Amino acid sequence: MEDDEELEIIKYRKLKNLIRKSSEEQKQAIDKPVEVTDNNFMEIIQRNPLVVIDCWAPWCPPCHAIAPIIDGMARDYAGRILFGKLNVDENQIATTHFQIMSIPTLLIFKNGKLIDRIIGAMPRHLLEPRITRYL
Repeated sequence: MEDDEELEIIKYRKLKNLIRKSSEEQKQAIDKPVEVTDNNFMEIIQRNPLVVIDCWAPWCPPCHAIAPIIDGMARDYAGRILFGKLNVDENQIATTHFQIMSIPTLLIFKNGKLIDRIIGAMPRHLLEPRITRYL
């Protein structure tokens, strides 16, 4: 009888800790673009409901122009949209698979499926509605 009570107390504490950890994880939303590589690409798009991957290269001026826009949207939509950056020079598998011919290219994934592709740099007021309509 005493063992049953002790077991119930342990279960209760364990459940309480799990609930606390889960709510803490939700509060720690990612508020900046994550680095996407050939190795983690599939995991990122499958673990997050809405993902925008910025395909870029260090030598690309339009890519640098759009970077602060992506950074700002990552902050503003933290916890709702995950933004990632894929260097096309260093990640040929994903670049080839998704047929990235021009950069910057934004790949938009919802529930692991490619649902849209935005090619070229544009100001935030044009880009934002094209992404947020998938929320």
